Amino acid sequence: MLPAFIEYPQIDPVAFSIGPLPIRWYALAYIAGLLLGWAYARKLAGDDRLWGAVSRPSVISLDDLLVYAALGVVVGGRLGYVLFYNPAFYLANPGEIIAVWRGGMSFHGGLAGAALGVWYFARRTQVSALTVADICSAVVPIGLCLGRIANFIKPELWGRETDVPWAMVFPDAGPMPRHPSQLYEAGLEGVALFIVLFFVVKAGGLRRPGLVTGVFAIGYGLARIFCEFYREPDPQLGFLFGGATMGMLLSLPLIAIGAGFVVHALRKAKA
Repeated sequence: MLPAFIEYPQIDPVAFSIGPLPIRWYALAYIAGLLLGWAYARKLAGDDRLWGAVSRPSVISLDDLLVYAALGVVVGGRLGYVLFYNPAFYLANPGEIIAVWRGGMSFHGGLAGAALGVWYFARRTQVSALTVADICSAVVPIGLCLGRIANFIKPELWGRETDVPWAMVFPDAGPMPRHPSQLYEAGLEGVALFIVLFFVVKAGGLRRPGLVTGVFAIGYGLARIFCEFYREPDPQLGFLFGGATMGMLLSLPLIAIGAGFVVHALRKAKA
């Protein structure tokens, strides 16, 4: 007998259509995340009380940052998925690399792509790359939350089999109830991390370049590792050594880098 579970809400992955062109929730989540993040970034950059004597990019210049970050996230996220999660398939089917509408994005790859966009923007505007990264880090959880909700709607990246009362049977995932791990990630990587960073910013975090970025990296890494215990690994990879997953392994260096940023920011502030 199957354990009790909550019925999965059947949601059409296509939000609406413009003629023959379907507009999917997946795409809308990326667009909304970028636009909401851009609006919040403009608010942060325009608030003199948050910065002290730290030089920051102008509000108008953030329009360019939106473009660089968007390109970095999409290209880096796709290439990260290709290289980290399914290289054999895409080596055999290179034409599928550009088929982003079929899913398959890596957060860690998108982060690397966004970092390149931040570096290029900082170089052009002659502002500290750490300061630009702090602004981006404060707004990223907005996109993460929306993206994980889009994963839930699609549905993809579902959780492991379980008998918890809130388990769901996902389409194409077999008959057994599973953790809605997409919602766990939306709550931790999105909502909870946004709140933590909001208070770090309000406490003067932007006056210490690199601090907000470091807290974000540590917070995301820990949240991702926690959620990986409930998320089903990608079928082409499965579990790695000791029950670890690729998401866990990619998050460990992120936590270490984040700790380095925090130490650097606090030491510099003390000096």
